[in-house]
Amino acid sequence: MIDPTGRGRLASRPDALFAYGSLTFPEVLEVLLDRVPAYTPAAAPGWRIAALRNRPFPVLVPGAGVAAGVLLTDLTSAEWRIVDAFEARSYELRRLDLDIGRGWAYVAGAQADADWGVLAHDWVRDAFDLTPYLRRCSEWRQTAPVWR
Repeated sequence: MIDPTGRGRLASRPDALFAYGSLTFPEVLEVLLDRVPAYTPAAAPGWRIAALRNRPFPVLVPGAGVAAGVLLTDLTSAEWRIVDAFEARSYELRRLDLDIGRGWAYVAGAQADADWGVLAHDWVRDAFDLTPYLRRCSEWRQTAPVWR
């Protein structure tokens, strides 16, 4: 559920999370959550995974084609809070129709383009520089107040 007050995006634990960018890497999930949740390949028709100016991570925006990712099916409430804190405020949490059902996804919010600069080309997973990103995730995990 999305919190209608706007104080936080999670009013309760949503069901499955559709991940399409950095959270599709098991290594990132391991650093953030201390485990790799169960997942299955999934796709979001009518969406594309857009690259961002000067950012290593992408954003999901409406577009022609199909956005490929994974559906994380067994996140705990605590893990949802960690993921929600990790995801920037320029994302909105929205429920999407997927090729295998429905799932929640962090998509471009109203300020995404102004905050990040959404580019016309797609993000390329194979070009993602994982090692420095894992370092940043580890630093974030050590300082974030979510689990204290």
